[in-house]
Amino acid sequence: MRQSSKYIIQRIGETDQLFLLGNTPELAFERADLRLQLVTLSQVRQEQIHFLQESIVLLEQGRVEFEEMSLDLYVNLSLHLAKAYMLYFEITKEQHFAVITQQILRPMTHDDFGDIYFFLAYASAVKSEPALTRHWLNKYSKTHAFDMMLMQSHPALDQYRQEQWFDRILKSRMH
Repeated sequence: MRQSSKYIIQRIGETDQLFLLGNTPELAFERADLRLQLVTLSQVRQEQIHFLQESIVLLEQGRVEFEEMSLDLYVNLSLHLAKAYMLYFEITKEQHFAVITQQILRPMTHDDFGDIYFFLAYASAVKSEPALTRHWLNKYSKTHAFDMMLMQSHPALDQYRQEQWFDRILKSRMH
């Protein structure tokens, strides 16, 4: 077992003990994030799905269980939830996980968090929705969160890299 896996598992035990003393949105975020890290380290599909399911439950609870939390924390919980569902999609290729991602993030687009736009574009791309992919990538390109390397390398966007509109988005950020 790699050193990072051992640390993550140890930290899961510690945060689960902290949970027994009382939950907070920050703790829910950390507990879910640790499990998402294990998903990316695991090579076993059943393990990945198990940790994804645990992470999703923790993130959902974190989003609804607490009456007060900062907008940034709520957005981070929601983005991690979207990430978990898109990892689920990557493992299973079941498009309903992309639909769930869209349902989670669409109501939050007025807050102008760039990563929300990227995840909406990602979900639209895997559902073969070119107009929505273009729409969300245009919005993403106008935010501080824009990441040129991510745009150029994310596999879900491969099918759009030869499109003129995609090239225009990239060129608009090069200047």
